[in-house]
Formats: sequence, structure tokens, C-alpha cells
Amino acid sequence: MWDDLALFSAVARHGSLTAAATQTDSSAATLSRRMKALEAAMDRPLFLHGRDGYALTAEGRELLQRTERMEAAAADIESWRNQGPGKRRVRISAGSWTSDLLARHLADFWQPDFNWVPEFLHCERDMDIARRQIDIGVRNHKPDQPWLAGRRTGEVNFAPFARDTSVTEWIGAAGDRATLPSARWVDENQSDHIVTRANDAHLAMAMACAGIGRVVLPTFVGASARTLVQVGEPIEALRSEQWLVCHHEGRHDPPVRHALTALAQFLTSS
Repeated sequence: MWDDLALFSAVARHGSLTAAATQTDSSAATLSRRMKALEAAMDRPLFLHGRDGYALTAEGRELLQRTERMEAAAADIESWRNQGPGKRRVRISAGSWTSDLLARHLADFWQPDFNWVPEFLHCERDMDIARRQIDIGVRNHKPDQPWLAGRRTGEVNFAPFARDTSVTEWIGAAGDRATLPSARWVDENQSDHIVTRANDAHLAMAMACAGIGRVVLPTFVGASARTLVQVGEPIEALRSEQWLVCHHEGRHDPPVRHALTALAQFLTSS
């Protein structure tokens, strides 16, 4: 029941099975089956099923309010647990390249005598802040959910990089990375020139360094790679904002607030 209620919250917040499936690592078919089972267990309709997605009924909205209180209580327990012996762990999630940047420059924004300890969780997809999978997420868009707070830290540009300008073939993405905007851009614009694919960003970059093909990288990554040169203009369609995102209540926790300030100062100046 508890797991079904957590899935219900995700579907209710996103308003669609597809978006909730991405967030919960479940399939849309599984979510559909679990929501039908939950409605049967509750003996009342929770959703209005239509072309526009899964809208909540009045009883569905009432249940969401109750599950949000349940999640808040669980988050409070987790916060209490983290405040036990030792310093507060602040869980930070970002994509491959931003995670690398933070790891390489950790000493620029964190010191061992701080009142918090960073715990990095790499994930190409957005992890669920509402369910406290993480405390802070580095995202490429402004949060649009009312329970999230965001702080813009800058922009990220993407461009093609290769060992030299004579390389004309391309390296595509596979697996989970195939859904990323940069991967879709390569598929849509260079599909006839893709010679190989990789499901890991570092593998793709390694092949580019070996001269196998061109790869799309954030410019801050490509510019720091000694064996790569930029072989094209920044791709306007891939330009994105960078945001620090956290729960609107969790941001008032002193260790999280200190972590947000330190990360914002570092990312803004990078």
C-alpha cells in the first residue's frame, strides 16, 4: 500500500503515466495497473482518465493531500536520522559532466570542517526531490512544481568536438543517454554519419579523442579536453539554463542552505 501511495503521488503531480514512469523508474503499463488496483483498494475513483492525462477527482485531490503529509513526515524522519551522530549528508544529483565538474573542484566549494558532507548521486534523469531521493538537484530547467524552489546559476552551451577538423563521422548515444537532448540532436541532424554509439558519456568522449568521430559536449567540457578541438559553432537548439533545485521546505535546513549557497557561488563563477 505504501509503495502504491508513493506511485500515486508521482502520477498525481505529473498528470500523466509517461512522466511519472520516468520519475519512478516504472513502466507506464505498471503504473496503470497499480493505479487501478489502488482505486479498487480505496473503493473510490481517484482519476479522471482522458486524452489530457490523469486528472484527479475530488477524492483523488483529498488523497494527494494526505500522501503529501505522509511524505513530509517521512522526510522529517529522514532529516532527523541525518542529524544523528556526525555531520548532515546533503545528497546532490547532476548529470555526467556537471557531476565531474563538481567532483574535480570539490575543494573550491566544500571543506571538511563544514557542517555538511556532500553525497553525489549521478543520474542523467531528474531524481525525485519531493520523495527526498536527493536534497539538491542541478537541473537544465526552472522547476515548475509548486513544492520545489530553484535558483538560476547560468547557461550551458553545447558544440561538436573532435580530434581535428578532418573527422567528419559522428558518435551517437545508446541506452538511457539516447533520450538526452544532445543525443536526439545528433540522431535528428547527423543520423547518416553515425559510425558508433555509446551509453556512457565518457566512452563517447574517449572515442572522440581516439579520432573515431565527432561528439556533442558542453563547451566547458570540450574546452578542457587537451586532445579535442571545437569543430563547429555552439548549437543554439541545445543551449539550456542551469538551475539548483531543492524542496521548498528543505532549503531552510541550515546544512542544505549552506550547500546551496556554496554550490551557487561555484557554478555561477565557473
